[in-house]
Amino acid sequence: MEFDIFFSISQTPDTTGYTPSETEMYSSFFEQVELADDLGFGIGWVAQAHLSTEVQKQNSKPVVPHYPGEVGLCTDFFQIAQTMLSRTNRIEVGSAVMSILASGGPIAQAERVGSFLALHGMNPDEGRRLHIGFSAGRFEFMARPYGIVPRDEVEEAAWPALRGQVFAEASEIFLRLLRGDIISTEDIRETILSRANFRSDEDWEAVQGAAIRVRGLESPPDEVEIAPRYQFEDIKTIPQEWRRELLNLVLGSHDPRLQVEVNKWMPVQVFNLSITPPHVIESTHERMSECYHSDGGSWERSMMPRTVMVFLNNEAGLSDDQRSKAAREEARAALGTYWNALEGTIDPSKVELAVDNAVIGNVSEVARQIGERYDSSDRLMCWFDFFNHDNERVKRDMAAFMTEVAPRVNGDGVA
Repeated sequence: MEFDIFFSISQTPDTTGYTPSETEMYSSFFEQVELADDLGFGIGWVAQAHLSTEVQKQNSKPVVPHYPGEVGLCTDFFQIAQTMLSRTNRIEVGSAVMSILASGGPIAQAERVGSFLALHGMNPDEGRRLHIGFSAGRFEFMARPYGIVPRDEVEEAAWPALRGQVFAEASEIFLRLLRGDIISTEDIRETILSRANFRSDEDWEAVQGAAIRVRGLESPPDEVEIAPRYQFEDIKTIPQEWRRELLNLVLGSHDPRLQVEVNKWMPVQVFNLSITPPHVIESTHERMSECYHSDGGSWERSMMPRTVMVFLNNEAGLSDDQRSKAAREEARAALGTYWNALEGTIDPSKVELAVDNAVIGNVSEVARQIGERYDSSDRLMCWFDFFNHDNERVKRDMAAFMTEVAPRVNGDGVA
């Protein structure tokens, strides 16, 4: 089993109510990155966010109205990635996940990837890859200032489904530019909505009704065509001669159709959360084994990183039973803080569900839980800093995981 690490850089109050300064957040983050490199984690995945979560609570349509502080401080993944690589020797770097709807959209993001890798790959001996996890973005408010909003009544009615189609359009533009294509709007997929795009008859009928009113139709249409979101004549991004073998792409979407569609252009892997049901995990592997782009080789389970929250207690002076009990208390406190921040209330059922999907306990318990829940060929993206700003404790947990848990999981001779 392979082990990566996830860094949230989330400047929100932890379970004690403490919120570090931005400087403290960055300082702790880079200390953890350097330790992760020393410990042998494979990829350091960094959460990306945009714009102030705190300020958006004042908006007319706040997305997370109760969230205190800032959900993440990594607003420019490429600068963070460069600093991470400059301070480490082995660990690779990934975005988890970068919005291609924000920050100028898919064209600008494709240029940034190419520019970064043109510089990163100048050394012919450089072998560390940049892993670009990309998505529509964590929260919708982060893309609104970039024009990702409904443009008329039809789009307003269709928006919950249409936003995913905007992301699909952006994904094709992003991938084809990374591939080195010359493209224009005319080359990109059309967006045509039908009943299949909506969860209910009522949702689809609302779109049909809006189309009748706005477009002067005489009867409900079977399909509703949506104008392209991105309008441009022939373009090609520069620089062009960067080493594409140093780029690995990972899609942050559970949409099966999109997982297939993006692999028409380039090899694109898939993220999955620890809370994803097992049958979805297995069906995703089956689908990807059939559709994964041939340039990426054969599909492997490790190509789908799986996020797992780790609540490990290996603190000195405690018995194994005491460590187990303390870890569960720490997990419930952190998860309760999370749900209170996200929804403004603590839902005990959701806390318990999250507890069931995290790995929690002393060294032996965490190793056993991982062995029971995951395939031996999986890649886990371990999350240690979940609502925890105790930097020294996070680093101790990281070290205990890689020196004691990981060897047990992989049968490396640790009793």
